[in-house]
Amino acid sequence: MSDSAAALRAWLLAAPVFLACSAVPTGGLGRGRGYVDVDLYGGYAEGLLDGRIPYRDVFVEYPPGAFVVLVPPALVTDEHYRAVFKILMVAVALGGLWCVARLLVALGAGRARLALALGFVALSPLVLGSVWLNSYDAWPAALTVAALLALVLGFSVAGFACLGLAVAAKVYAIGLLVPAALYVGRRWGRRQLVRCLGACALVTAAVVAPFVAVAADGVWSSIRSQLERGLHVESLGASVLLAADRMGLITATVASGSTAAKSRDVAGPAADVLASISSALVVAAVVAVWLAFARRRRDSQRLAVAFAAGVAAVLAFGKVVSPQYAEWLLFLVPLTAGVAGVIATALAAAAFLLAELWFHRYDELYAVEDTVWLVLLRNLALVACYGVLLRALLRPDPPVADTVSSR
Repeated sequence: MSDSAAALRAWLLAAPVFLACSAVPTGGLGRGRGYVDVDLYGGYAEGLLDGRIPYRDVFVEYPPGAFVVLVPPALVTDEHYRAVFKILMVAVALGGLWCVARLLVALGAGRARLALALGFVALSPLVLGSVWLNSYDAWPAALTVAALLALVLGFSVAGFACLGLAVAAKVYAIGLLVPAALYVGRRWGRRQLVRCLGACALVTAAVVAPFVAVAADGVWSSIRSQLERGLHVESLGASVLLAADRMGLITATVASGSTAAKSRDVAGPAADVLASISSALVVAAVVAVWLAFARRRRDSQRLAVAFAAGVAAVLAFGKVVSPQYAEWLLFLVPLTAGVAGVIATALAAAAFLLAELWFHRYDELYAVEDTVWLVLLRNLALVACYGVLLRALLRPDPPVADTVSSR
């Protein structure tokens, strides 16, 4: 049986389970209620179709690449945007599931590893809960795993084009460019790397440039609002301060964010310091992934781990961490082989579930009640997940030899 046929068979077994699980959460597939930002998306998309230019006529906190998936549902209907958007996100996620199946086969995964990894993705809507399908975060998540698949199969230019689109949709994907570039440079040389970087830049520019052309100040205002945000109430630093408040050590205050981006942050001098530390920690954690990948054999299995670890670094140490961001890990974590992969996947699942447990209890979180402990546990699970992945990346002997042919 060919690799594609084996992956298709596995995907056909996992996809129905995934669809069924997507209908279970409140606000899931076929459920009328929506959460997170889906209704805001509809307003942006319908406004654009009515001639109100994003970033110029209305403030938008999302990058321009978001509109690739925000607009199509509005073209289909203006009355059932929410339902069509969820269907679109299911289609995107099914594409991500296929990429996981094809990657695992390409990386030489056995039946047990294939079943566990695809089972995790298929069952994930049950633990992701109400955020599932109500945000567009499955879009950049699917793009990053599609980029990884293209690189592993030897289609390096296509892989970097996917990364360019992912960067335009969610900036966190920019941290994956370095391991991808190291991988391409080793396998195909400098000239091919230049082609790849050019493709990435062209795709990003094609998405972003039209908005910059008509609303440069608005696009910059959107970027600045994200850079200048305070210590988000769900971040690691904020959860430490809130836990200290619960123990009576300090007094922490939750307030509305100071920028145009919608946010609830922990206010005060200590929070400002931790926000700066968080930004530095993210950079350090991502750079640590780059160095770990660069120092040893740059094969396909280690590239998959580097992608997962790079994303985990942003989630673990970033000063802004919303529940839906966990979807960025969905397709990448189960690609790690061996015991490390099992542990990292279990930690990711725990983080998903812990976030869902407080999702309907934000008032308690803002009031600094016991929900704070769930947030802290979620963040510690993400830190542990990053640590496991980084350690796997540093292992001297990769668990699977790189036998994937290049094209």
